[in-house]
Amino acid sequence: MIFRLGDFHFPDDPARLYPDTPDRPWVLEVGFGDGRFWPHYARTFPEPPNYLGVEISGVSLLKAHRRLKDAGLKNAVLTKLPAEVLVAGVIPHGSLDAIVVNFPDPWPKAGHEEHRLLRVPFFQVAASRLKPGGAVLLTTDHDEYFEFACAQAEASGVMRVERAGPPPAALETKYALKWRDLGLGAQHARFVPTRHDPVPNGAISGGTLAPYSEEDPTVPHAVLTLPADFSPQAFDKQTARGGTWTVVLLDLYATLRRGGWVALAHVVEGDLTQEVLVGITEREDGTHLVRLAKFGGPIITPGVKAAVGAVTQWLEGQGAVVKHRGY
Repeated sequence: MIFRLGDFHFPDDPARLYPDTPDRPWVLEVGFGDGRFWPHYARTFPEPPNYLGVEISGVSLLKAHRRLKDAGLKNAVLTKLPAEVLVAGVIPHGSLDAIVVNFPDPWPKAGHEEHRLLRVPFFQVAASRLKPGGAVLLTTDHDEYFEFACAQAEASGVMRVERAGPPPAALETKYALKWRDLGLGAQHARFVPTRHDPVPNGAISGGTLAPYSEEDPTVPHAVLTLPADFSPQAFDKQTARGGTWTVVLLDLYATLRRGGWVALAHVVEGDLTQEVLVGITEREDGTHLVRLAKFGGPIITPGVKAAVGAVTQWLEGQGAVVKHRGY
């Protein structure tokens, strides 16, 4: 099945994600492409492990979902997210049996190394999320990135590098087959944790991740009184920046409900980008509630709170009087 970011808990329980197979091993694949690896690899186990796949391409997500469904692999969850966000926010401490990374983007240009996945911070979080005996499995055709990843694993202080031949399933991916047809090989390493130091779940951009809940009083909001001459036509694109986030208020729309509007905000925090809606709703007492909308399953982060604050601040600039702030 396909999960959105808002469908996960932070951290999540494998038994909730895989209620029919809660006791099987749990494998995460980062960058699954069109999904060719997992059907091959799953057959090497007596029973298919629980599978979590993360990818940033929506087209690949749909192709892989169809492929795994056709293969009868029902205990599989796919999602379109940055891998760092998923591993840091969703995966509990000591719960994964393996993290598989096949032919990752090597970001080969000078100055782009900070975009590579397999760096010290990732290895430190991965060591926390793996069970004793688990490992990060890397297969790549890019020699420079391979050596870079091995050096970063050793520099992390929590990983041991074991070089070996790649598992046959890693050579059945679309990318691997193309390189094999050209007569080129691939390198493989197992990065085995030597320590499993706990790393808090949800750490991102200096804050924490939390799923949206209508009942949660901490959902960012504000209560204010709009001036009698308030005009939504006065809205202009707004940008606000903090130490770890950037918020762009893109547009303001009237809702079907009289006296109501909704603002569209683009929120960027490190590797996490969210499009969120902030509602402006008239209440019975004549005041207006500015509140994060549930639409899209937003995750409450410092940047999302700042989006509600940015809408409130713009309204203040139009003459609104704030009675309460909850963000």
